[in-house]
Amino acid sequence: MKDRPYILTIAGFDPSSGAGLTADVKTIEALKGYGLAVCTANTIQNDIELKTCYWVDIEVIKHQIEILFDRFTIEFVKIGIIQNWRILNEIIDVLLEKNKKIKIVLDPILKSSSDFDFHKSDNDSNDPNIKQNNFEDVLEKIYLLTPNYQEIEKLYADKTTEETIAHINSKTNLLLKGGHRKEDVGKDELYTRKGKRFTLNAKEQNVSEKHGSGCVLSSAITTYLGLGFPLLKACFRGKRYTEKVLSSNDTLLGYHRI
Repeated sequence: MKDRPYILTIAGFDPSSGAGLTADVKTIEALKGYGLAVCTANTIQNDIELKTCYWVDIEVIKHQIEILFDRFTIEFVKIGIIQNWRILNEIIDVLLEKNKKIKIVLDPILKSSSDFDFHKSDNDSNDPNIKQNNFEDVLEKIYLLTPNYQEIEKLYADKTTEETIAHINSKTNLLLKGGHRKEDVGKDELYTRKGKRFTLNAKEQNVSEKHGSGCVLSSAITTYLGLGFPLLKACFRGKRYTEKVLSSNDTLLGYHRI
């Protein structure tokens, strides 16, 4: 029997388990990985409302990461909500110290589906250039960025969407999710560092909106990478798995088939 790869999710805790690290672990386990988890935030939310977010101290996060690496071989990591880009940089540096070849999939969650702004309390610096430089450093260190259309428009206020795509793609692989597109809803686009662009069209028709669908997709992609699939196939299979969750029922909380 083949051993399951250890997949680490570094994300927030959602009591409804539709999003965050519990949704990630459900996804990882359903796809035959073993899910490890480090909590970055405790949220007060359900599937339709997020009231507040209590951030976990960075030292606690670091210690949790370190003890996991002391015990397990971890080569693939998915990262969800983080307090700010500076702290994210610190977390990534710890990961790279433990494994310089580690592949990191970053789901850059800026707002919840209920419009809670995670970075609103970001008091890291009043200088927007410092914040931007921290994000630039992040892009240099990760393997894949998975924003949706609403998120990518907010990452660089001084750039058009096309300019932002080109800039990010010069530094890392980019999967632009199409769930919030005005046209061709559900069409994702993968831009690789090698200069290739792939379109991933939706297959399932009987889908409904789900709380935490971005978490499911990014953790599914990370798991498929851990199982040995190349980037394009990992994104394709991750999308298909997410569609199955989206079509599993007509509520906001999808089912995972293990």
